[in-house]
Amino acid sequence: MLPPVQLPDKEFFTMGEVSRIVGVPPHTLRYWENRVGFPRPARRSSGHRRFTRKDLEAILSVKTLIAQEGLTTRAAHRALKFERTGRSRAAPEEEGSRGILDLLREVRREINAMIQDLK
Repeated sequence: MLPPVQLPDKEFFTMGEVSRIVGVPPHTLRYWENRVGFPRPARRSSGHRRFTRKDLEAILSVKTLIAQEGLTTRAAHRALKFERTGRSRAAPEEEGSRGILDLLREVRREINAMIQDLK
């Protein structure tokens, strides 16, 4: 279990500050930015990243998903995407697709029965 992180009372953070707060090296943050897609920090005119509190919270979520739950970057991306849209990360069968799967199985049985009749 990761200890809770106390966020400084600031509006914007630099890459170095975020790295120290989250406890991961800057190259890991850049990797997560590319592979997970979250966060998308704003850039200054000099090209430096400018992280907001929301970005920092997203980074902490990614760290929790990868470090605690053992998810891959792709799975973490999906989990955060579901979280942002308000859907659960449950399997599709648990989200109401059970009826569709049953219907498809029934159609498959009928097609197999037709194939047997034609033989």
